[in-house]
Amino acid sequence: MPRYGFIHDKLDIKFLVLYLLSRTQAPIDFATLTDLAMCDEGVDYFLFTQAVSELVTSEHLLLEEELYSITEKGRKNGSICEENLPFSVRQKCDRNLAQLNARLRQESQIRAEVLPRPENGGFTVRMILDDNRDNLMTLELYSPTQEQADLLSASFRSGPDRVYRTLLSALLGNENAKE
Repeated sequence: MPRYGFIHDKLDIKFLVLYLLSRTQAPIDFATLTDLAMCDEGVDYFLFTQAVSELVTSEHLLLEEELYSITEKGRKNGSICEENLPFSVRQKCDRNLAQLNARLRQESQIRAEVLPRPENGGFTVRMILDDNRDNLMTLELYSPTQEQADLLSASFRSGPDRVYRTLLSALLGNENAKE
């Protein structure tokens, strides 16, 4: 059966992985890396998993908390070899990376964490909203249960702009909260 695409061997896949991870704005999980790497029909999944594992072993990639990032060694060696990737593959990668990086940028601007309060029980829900330049809001709320804390956190993540506008409206009065 003929193999299509431009990426066929493990070395090509390693170049591809280094290219991708050198351009992500944050560490990514294996599923996301796989989705990015499968941009070429020639990429074999089993060779891909071996290549990623070998890049971690050789310290070109760092695996922490199930997230992959590139090391300085990987960045240096990848930049030397990235011209070996066909132009059409790099174009596909760049389009996919632009979408991923936009999502990662948005996720980094909207954060919510649940912190236990060991001294008196309950939880603190810390909600943070940033824009491209600075922090817009940091809000901490007390929650008596983990379930409620998780609900507050999820609700904030799904609609931080709504929370921000409602808070501004309450603090400034409805007629002054147009932004």
